[in-house]
Amino acid sequence: MLFGSYKIDYKPEGADSTVTIDFTPPFKRIDLYDALKAAYDAEFPPAEELLTEAARLKLSAIADRFGVVCGEPRSTARLLDKLVGERVETQCLNPTFIINHPEVMSPLAKWHRSRPGLTERFELFCMTKELCNAYTELNDPEKAAGDDEAMPVDENFITSLSYGLPPTAGWGLGVDRLLMFLSSTNNIKEVILFPAMKPDTGGAAGQEEEEKGAEKTTANSAPQNAKKA
Repeated sequence: MLFGSYKIDYKPEGADSTVTIDFTPPFKRIDLYDALKAAYDAEFPPAEELLTEAARLKLSAIADRFGVVCGEPRSTARLLDKLVGERVETQCLNPTFIINHPEVMSPLAKWHRSRPGLTERFELFCMTKELCNAYTELNDPEKAAGDDEAMPVDENFITSLSYGLPPTAGWGLGVDRLLMFLSSTNNIKEVILFPAMKPDTGGAAGQEEEEKGAEKTTANSAPQNAKKA
């Protein structure tokens, strides 16, 4: 352990004091759709019906009722993401797993084996920020092909799936975000190993360019002054 404890002090941006983040395992788990229904005093459509237009309209009405802003296009996936971000993710201060995302939010994740309409996916949140995203990979070529009108299809990828992809899982961890918590930093540029930087126009090189510009201006103005004289 870096600090000799699972608890670390972190000062959020704009806060007057530090907060304690407790990384003591096991982390809390939240079922996304169950938590969503509990967070809003409204009737949500069944998870297995989320791909229908009726479900989209119902979610749109819930968002309007509770003042959750969602711009166009107000798709089911975008509406769910905004609703979750407003009242579920904001409750994840200590490390928390949000699990079992709806299929409509996770097109590349494999469907849940016992809960229709959901997927085998989880995200790890800390201080309302996402640290990790992971799921069982979709290995069904027909389902992966999806709607050919939605976006271009990667035919080579679909062909590879048809040969047979064994049960596979994938995950991505935001190491830079984790380092921000460990170092109590609010600017991600402070922890990125090779941050993007603007060109430095100062120093000797910048001064040389300024001198060249001044010489050019003087040379251009000299004949005009002589003619006037």
